[in-house]
Amino acid sequence: MGAPPTQLKKGLKQRHLTMIAMGGVIGAGLFVGSGVVIGGAGPGAFLSYAITGLLIIMVMRMLGEMAVANPSTGSFADYSRNALGGWAGFSTAWLYWYFWVIVVGFEAVAGAKVIQFWIPGIPLWVLSLVLMLLMTATNLFSVKSFGEFEFWFAGIKVAAIVVFLVLGGLFVLGLWPNKDMDFSNLTAHGGFLPLGPGAIFSAIVVVIFSMVGAEIATIAAAESEDPARAIAKATNSVIVRIAIFFVGSIFLLSVILPWNSAALEASPYVSAFQAMGIPYADHIMNAVVLTAVLSCLNSGLYTASRMLFVLSARREAPVVLMTVSKGGVPRPAILFSSIIGFLCVIAAAISPDRVFLFLLNSSGAVILFVYLLIAISQVVLRRRTSPDKLVVKMWLFPALSIVVIVAILAVLVQMAFNPDTLTQLLLSLLSWGLLLAIFFATKRIRDKAPAATPAAAETGDAHRVLVLANETVEGDELISELRRIDASGNAEYLICVPANPIDTGQAMHSGAVYLWEKTAEAAQARLDRTLEVLRAQNLQVTGELGDYRPLRALSTAVEQFHPDRLVICTHPEDRSAWLRYDVVDRAREAYPNLPVTHVVVEHAEVSA
Repeated sequence: MGAPPTQLKKGLKQRHLTMIAMGGVIGAGLFVGSGVVIGGAGPGAFLSYAITGLLIIMVMRMLGEMAVANPSTGSFADYSRNALGGWAGFSTAWLYWYFWVIVVGFEAVAGAKVIQFWIPGIPLWVLSLVLMLLMTATNLFSVKSFGEFEFWFAGIKVAAIVVFLVLGGLFVLGLWPNKDMDFSNLTAHGGFLPLGPGAIFSAIVVVIFSMVGAEIATIAAAESEDPARAIAKATNSVIVRIAIFFVGSIFLLSVILPWNSAALEASPYVSAFQAMGIPYADHIMNAVVLTAVLSCLNSGLYTASRMLFVLSARREAPVVLMTVSKGGVPRPAILFSSIIGFLCVIAAAISPDRVFLFLLNSSGAVILFVYLLIAISQVVLRRRTSPDKLVVKMWLFPALSIVVIVAILAVLVQMAFNPDTLTQLLLSLLSWGLLLAIFFATKRIRDKAPAATPAAAETGDAHRVLVLANETVEGDELISELRRIDASGNAEYLICVPANPIDTGQAMHSGAVYLWEKTAEAAQARLDRTLEVLRAQNLQVTGELGDYRPLRALSTAVEQFHPDRLVICTHPEDRSAWLRYDVVDRAREAYPNLPVTHVVVEHAEVSA
């Protein structure tokens, strides 16, 4: 019999996770986009980062509560599914995947522009494709290689921010050569809020996208040895990271440079270093920005592939994307995500102002939809979770949870009234609507599964009976059918249980890295219990786990066992994945010379 595919490797160490968590929120948006925010909000721009940071901290705390209560779940889409239904889990996962594959393409183009600073002669699309190939190869090799690259990428980003905080702090406090303490830039050019308090809140729309990525640590934690500890540590440390890296550095930028300086919009950190007299500041920060871009590209591919893996395990994406290499890497999922990234790069080269811009806009508000579903799910699941599992709790529940939901909705409303972001909101809503339409259309097709066919005519003289079943292996209906087709009680039986995440129920409970391990355990437990029950009926029975694809498992079993009778046991049509995929009818077509009996079991299920 075929065994379940190789499972994902637990290749990430705590040092990897720590640095992924630290660097996850530090992207090129901070190093480049912060100047635009300061120019649009004034010296008080650090308040925009502080308010947005609080929102991200709350979302991470909510996510941490759910993840620690159920650490084996590798995707926060599961929480939406459990709390709100299949439509929410389906759309959360696909929206998050879509967001990151577009980001991958965008970051590849951004990285190429950074490299052109040093070698302007090479076309942008060539450099973009080279970066895509490098990061794809890194992810394909092993999860450890991803962790190592991300460890050093994130380390460089964090080190750059720390150096800036130390040097900038010395500069503004007057501990710098030939420099006195000076905070005049906070008020000297039109006051602390020259554009009014409203500008602080308007900037949140831009700032929130520069902080995306903190949640990656909860996905990566599923591929570590101690997910609960890693998730708890990552969610708790996000407070310090946002307070220091974002709020602290933006405050220093506002003090060192006038908020209306043209140098801020070009490259704020380079301009600040130059104001302090640091030599080669442009080359140093350009290298740091390139590192930030590569880090985001690397993490984006990793995150998108794991989301696809989980979707495939739920049969909400092609099953081939669930395949894992001998090294424990979901290569088809990585390659599929990379292909979309490559297409984005091509779109940027061929049609930057239409196709590429459309792709960017269509994913612009997607992450807010994801955060909104996470927040709503936490409110629902908190009431269903036993207190002993709430190791990490959302503060002041339910008041703060409701505040977070209202705040996210307020940002979306603000996007609707801002001409610069309205297109992003509408196209992102279109993306979500399209996914919901696909979900309900496919659900309607699945609900029209063919009716269970009647059992074959009684013969009573079966000698070698092959039974294909999973959740239904212990049903009374199955035992009755075996007695009917073997009147003499002398037949030999082989029970084949396909080790499939959906059929064992593990796709709804186990994260990507544990999926096959838990699936095999559940399937084996059911098989063992079934053999015990049937042997107690004095039947000659053996059994083995089969391939995760039912028809492939059946083919292998037929070839090895040479049965004269097939019995396929399923749930009723409204609950049977096998009937939705025509397993019974396709088995009859494949083995026209073998009688095939279809048994429907109403209630029985072997507990794993």
